[in-house]
Amino acid sequence: MGEGRKDGRHPVEVWGHYRTPAGIKRDVPIKDLSETGCRFFDKFSSLLPGSEITLRIETLGPFPATVRWQEGGYVGAEFQNRLYGPTFDHIRLRLTR
Repeated sequence: MGEGRKDGRHPVEVWGHYRTPAGIKRDVPIKDLSETGCRFFDKFSSLLPGSEITLRIETLGPFPATVRWQEGGYVGAEFQNRLYGPTFDHIRLRLTR
């Protein structure tokens, strides 16, 4: 978990949701964020590493992502495209509770 991470993660407390290709949508609290990925909590997640999802963070997105790991209800996802700097800063600085 976390090995080979490209960018430092920043602790955040924002809401988002993910959607699977099958159309399943789940609201989740996003706990960590970097320009290249995030960690969110989904107690009943059935997401497996390699799963493709789209993520929305508050009202921003969707951001295509790939699940990299799942452990104890936490899911790590890597964005397919790096978050644009001002978008990342907006989430990290203005949307965090």
